[in-house]
Amino acid sequence: MRRLLPCAPLALILLLSPAAVRAQAKHGEEEGSLKVWEWANFALLAAGLGYVIVKNAGPAFDARGRHIRKAMVEAEEAKREADARAAEVERRLAHLADEIAALRAEAQREGEAENARYTRSTAAEIAKIKAQAEQEIEAAGKAARMELKRHAAQLALALAEQKLRTRITPETEDRLVRGFVKNIESSSSAVNQG
Repeated sequence: MRRLLPCAPLALILLLSPAAVRAQAKHGEEEGSLKVWEWANFALLAAGLGYVIVKNAGPAFDARGRHIRKAMVEAEEAKREADARAAEVERRLAHLADEIAALRAEAQREGEAENARYTRSTAAEIAKIKAQAEQEIEAAGKAARMELKRHAAQLALALAEQKLRTRITPETEDRLVRGFVKNIESSSSAVNQG
């Protein structure tokens, strides 16, 4: 709005000049003087336009130039920042393959270590289970041998009893009882004497 205020008188002059020239032409003045007024009107118009352009265009162009220079500086700064970011991204991308390879190698080492740990753990568990099974087998074997010995002893006793029954007659039995009593008597008398 402020820029238009200095232009208002000039615009008024420009608007009124052609009207005045036409009004004079209607009143019957000569054609030569009409051309003078047209030239005068043109000169006024050119001077007014020149004045407006000189007065407003210079500062406007200066302001626009400053704005453009400022925008160019900002664009140059933004370009430098973008170039720096792009270089950083390219650097990261260049090292990305190395980082991926390192991560894969680390994962493989960890997997192998975990596999070795599981293998050791499994081997220890197998050894423990094997030792426990051997102990249980040994204990079962001992129990079976004891049961076998007990059963064999029972069978031997039963067989001995059967043999004794078939071999001992009442006379043999009397003779054994008398021998036993005699042994007891001799043992008692030896104890009494001693």
